[in-house]
Amino acid sequence: MVIIHELQLWWQQQSLWEIIGVISGLLCVYLAAKNIIWNWPFAIISVTIYIFIFYEKHLFADMGLQVYFLATNIYGWYFWSKTPPAKEKTPVKLIVKKEIVISVIAIALFTLFLGSVLKYTTASFPYLDSFCAACSLVAQVLLARKVVENWLIWIFVDIIYVAIYILKGLNATAVMYAIYIPIALLGYLDWRKDWRKDWRKQNNLIPDK
Repeated sequence: MVIIHELQLWWQQQSLWEIIGVISGLLCVYLAAKNIIWNWPFAIISVTIYIFIFYEKHLFADMGLQVYFLATNIYGWYFWSKTPPAKEKTPVKLIVKKEIVISVIAIALFTLFLGSVLKYTTASFPYLDSFCAACSLVAQVLLARKVVENWLIWIFVDIIYVAIYILKGLNATAVMYAIYIPIALLGYLDWRKDWRKDWRKQNNLIPDK
């Protein structure tokens, strides 16, 4: 009974908008992991809500990141809808060396620049928050472009975000990001399986059905 009472108190302390953001966020990540295009409208709902939540918590890098996510979610919805002829959906692909190099450089430069700016504001964890934002920027682009390895970046950055949101008192959001981790792992395994299946078809190792 004590545990139930404590859970009821915790639930009552949560913001309604944060709960909606969490639910829509979980739905969008799960649908993305299953390679289902309807992840994008749920993503748009979630990031719009979190623009305001992160502003209130002085997580300015994350707030700006949600604005970026809003734009890339619209782009991702468009890109995923461009199904090639004779395909049920846009195929996934593996990351290439050029994308790795660009991603590493972009993360380093963005973290240094934004962290140096935010340290003169009331922002919480300016460099750590900026690093997570930079990783998320890259991961979101790779997700929109259907690059398999985007999920590995999300697993890494979600672990860090769980700690940040616990420290900022965003408990429901911390739980959401903790759930994101196994979903992202599922996404990586499923997308990798899809890529292998397409590769075998292209190389005539299994017949098309």
